[in-house]
Amino acid sequence: MNLPARDEFVANALAEYEAPLIGYASGIVRDHERARDIVQDTFVRLYQQDIEKVSKGLKTWLYTVCRNRALDVLRKEGRAVVTDEEGFAKWEAEGLSPRAMTDLEERVQQVGQCLERLSDNQREVIRLKFQQGLSYKEISEVTGLTTGNVGFLIHTGLKRMRSLLPEDLLESI
Repeated sequence: MNLPARDEFVANALAEYEAPLIGYASGIVRDHERARDIVQDTFVRLYQQDIEKVSKGLKTWLYTVCRNRALDVLRKEGRAVVTDEEGFAKWEAEGLSPRAMTDLEERVQQVGQCLERLSDNQREVIRLKFQQGLSYKEISEVTGLTTGNVGFLIHTGLKRMRSLLPEDLLESI
């Protein structure tokens, strides 16, 4: 593939997948800036690839590389937890009242706490499914798990979350 076509391919991929990949990486490393660095590295690696080989499975290729890079960062730096200030700023920009923001923040924290009580595999497949919108097949390709295992992990993870969440929160979803 010639250089202008490669530039265009990567630019289109960046426009479509950068934000979701940052969200995905943030969920793994718990730090927005590190997530941005991971995604930047993912796109640098994409630029270095044979575009013909990755173009058909681009989405899963990007998520797989991003996941592997994020896990590498965790192994090297340890697990640091940072609050998501950008998420709060987004809610403010959407015009939610302070009371609604507080209520939403509290509910998100409750769900997040329940999510943290799941196994690493359950947590990851649930995030890939519901935060990133990947199919079972795509999740399978990203994680290396079978599609049956992905389905089982999602089912048991959601069942466990339902048992952990307060009744009032379950009624509102």
